[in-house]
Amino acid sequence: MKRRIYSIMVLCWCMVAALQAQDIRQEVKIDSLYTLWEPRAEIRMHIDFSELHVDGDEAVELIPLVAGSADTLELPRVLVTRRIRQLLYERGGKHMRPYAQIVRRKNKTNQSINYQAELPDVPWVDGAQLFVHIDRCGCGWKATPEDCLAVTQLMRPRPFEPLVIYRMPPREEVKVREISGQAFLDFPVNKITIYPEYRNNPRELQKIIATIDAVRNDPYATIRAVTIKGYASPEGNYANNARLAQGRAAALLNHVKSLYHFNDVEFSVTSEPEDWTGLDSLVRTSDLAAKEAILAIVRDASITDPDERNSRLQRLSGGKIYRELLTKYYPALRHSDYTVHYHIRNFTVEEAKQLIYTDPKQLSLEEMYQVAQTYDPGSAEFNEVFEIAVRMYPNDPISNLNAANTALQRKDPTAARRYLQKALPGPEKEQAEKTLVELEDYMKRENK
Repeated sequence: MKRRIYSIMVLCWCMVAALQAQDIRQEVKIDSLYTLWEPRAEIRMHIDFSELHVDGDEAVELIPLVAGSADTLELPRVLVTRRIRQLLYERGGKHMRPYAQIVRRKNKTNQSINYQAELPDVPWVDGAQLFVHIDRCGCGWKATPEDCLAVTQLMRPRPFEPLVIYRMPPREEVKVREISGQAFLDFPVNKITIYPEYRNNPRELQKIIATIDAVRNDPYATIRAVTIKGYASPEGNYANNARLAQGRAAALLNHVKSLYHFNDVEFSVTSEPEDWTGLDSLVRTSDLAAKEAILAIVRDASITDPDERNSRLQRLSGGKIYRELLTKYYPALRHSDYTVHYHIRNFTVEEAKQLIYTDPKQLSLEEMYQVAQTYDPGSAEFNEVFEIAVRMYPNDPISNLNAANTALQRKDPTAARRYLQKALPGPEKEQAEKTLVELEDYMKRENK
C-alpha cells in the first residue's frame, strides 16, 4: 500500500528543569517532522542541538511522549552527553536504559540527528499530542511534566469527503425537440420544379426522408411541424433570387408532403433570397488570396443594394475572383434547411432507468435527475447518470454543474474544472469551486 507522508514544520524550545535554573528554550530545535501511518505508524523528525551546552559530567535526555485521551506513552529516548557520562553508560551495559541514539556532544559545534520511532498500535494515538521533554536532572518526565512543550498533534489522514450540492433541473411538461439538416438540391437554371432523379437529387432527398423517418418511427415521439427555409446564391438579380429561394423551398415541402400522410402536422416555408452570411463563413475559413477584399465588400454596411454588392465582387481583379466564387463557393449557398419539430412523451422513473442506458436522448434532464436519486449518492451508478446527462446536454449549465460535482466525488479535478466553466452560477457552483480547491490541496498532500 502506498505510504502517505504528511509533513509538518515545527519548532520546539523545551523548558528547563526548575533545579537547573538555565533557559534552554533556544538550545534544542525540532523540525521536519513527518508522520507516517501506513504500513505502520511512525514518526520521523530532525533534532538540532547545535546551541545546546552540556558540561563534562552532564547528560541531557530528550524524551518524546505521546499523550492521548486514554494514556501517555514514552517513545525511545535520545541521550546527549559528554565523554565521562558516555563511558559510564557503556560500562553499565545491559543494566542501563536503552536509548534510540546516544550522541557525544561537542560544544560550540553544529550537531543534529534524524530521529525515527514507531508509534504505539493503539486507537487513541489518532488525535494524540506529541511532546518532547528535555531532562537535564534525570528526574524523568513524570516528575517535571511542565518542562516540555507540545510539538504537534498526530492526526491520521481522513479520506477526502467532498461537500457538493446538486441542482434539480426544472421539469419539462412538454418535451419539445427538433432535428435539422441541409439539402443541396439541383435545379435546372431558373427552374423551381423538383426533379427527383436529377443529378444529386436522389441522395439529397433521401437525407430528408431519413431524418423524418427517424422521428416518425420513434415510438416515443410525435411530429408536430416540418419547416423548410430556402436560400439562393447571390449571383444574378435579387428579385429573381427571391423567387427561386421561395419557390424551390415550397416545391421541396410539397414533395415531402406527397410522401407522407401526416395528421396534425404543421408545414411551413420561409426563404432568404441570397445567403450572404453563408458566403462570409465560407470565405472566412478559405485560403483565398483575395479573402480580405471579398470580406470587406460582403461586410460593408453602407452597401444596401444586394445587386450592387454582387456587382462589386464581379469587378474584383477584372472578374477573375468572381469566377472562382461562382465555381467553388456559390453552389454551397443554394440549399434548403429543413427542421422536424416533435414532442417526446414523459416517462416514469422505472421507464427512465431503462432508457438512460439504451436511449438517453429520450429523457429530459429532470427525468435523468430522478433516476440518479434511486442510487446511493456518490455511487458509481449515481455518478454515471450525471455523466450521461452532460453528454446528452453538453451546454446546459445545470448538467455541467451536476457533472462537476460527480467529478469532485471521484477525485477528478481536471474534469470538475472543465465542467464548472459552463456551470450554473449560484451557491451550488460556489460550493463546488470551494470543494475543488480543497480537493487539489488534498491531492498535493497525497502525492508528497
